[in-house]
Amino acid sequence: MTTEQLFENIKRKGSYLCVGLDTDIRKIPRYLLDATDPVFAFNKEIIDATADVAVAYKPNLAFYEMLGVQGWSSLEKTVNYIRHNHPDIFIIADAKRGDIGNTASMYARAFFDHLDFDAVTVAPYMGEDSVKPFLMYLDRWVILLALTSNKGAFDFQFMEDKETGERLFEKVLKSSSQWGTNENMMYVVGATKAEELAGIRQIIPNHFLLVPGVGAQGGSLAEVAKYGMNEQCGLLVNSSRGIIYASDGEDFAEKARENALKVAGEMKETLKLHKLI
Repeated sequence: MTTEQLFENIKRKGSYLCVGLDTDIRKIPRYLLDATDPVFAFNKEIIDATADVAVAYKPNLAFYEMLGVQGWSSLEKTVNYIRHNHPDIFIIADAKRGDIGNTASMYARAFFDHLDFDAVTVAPYMGEDSVKPFLMYLDRWVILLALTSNKGAFDFQFMEDKETGERLFEKVLKSSSQWGTNENMMYVVGATKAEELAGIRQIIPNHFLLVPGVGAQGGSLAEVAKYGMNEQCGLLVNSSRGIIYASDGEDFAEKARENALKVAGEMKETLKLHKLI
């Protein structure tokens, strides 16, 4: 999926919602535990309830890996289900991988050749050679961690170069933007750091940003849109817990849809405000 195709989907749906499939088997409705594959059964219902307003889904690999082989099977079924039933959806592996080149190549093969994701989140700490193997796939995307939404972001990401005043996350943005293009690289920028988005847009004006932290983490969608939108929207705003765990009863999919529609409605208003639809 190209930048233009992603933007066209955003305009068509009036939404830039990414639904995070952080499916915790301990939190799904108990009646689903009788299903052959409870995690997939839960994901399927969530997907079907929200696919008309979501432009992306983002399974967080930790929730699948902790279940071992069964978890990987659930993940594969989820990706295949989206591919065959909602082919316009962008699928992100929230894996946060980061390792030396030959290991990164294996991760790239796992997520792009075997599991057929559109994108994978990658940690840039080990540098260009740890990211390049993912960029070798010309029709896929790398989503680099730049400025995260957690409190620990202040431990390292805001460290300043004493000579230039440049902060570490800004260095990451400037250096890594030379590794790929706005057609194969996105960045993670947390909604809880929305005040930094204007400056980030000065560094990477044309790249898409994957923005977690709206909803349960307290980030403001209005501020993200105000400071982070570009001429092609340039945003995928993720909501996980606020949508998928809207209810723990048999109405979980219905309640998930209600919350997704609410967020998508707010997104539509911001798209109108910026004259993108």
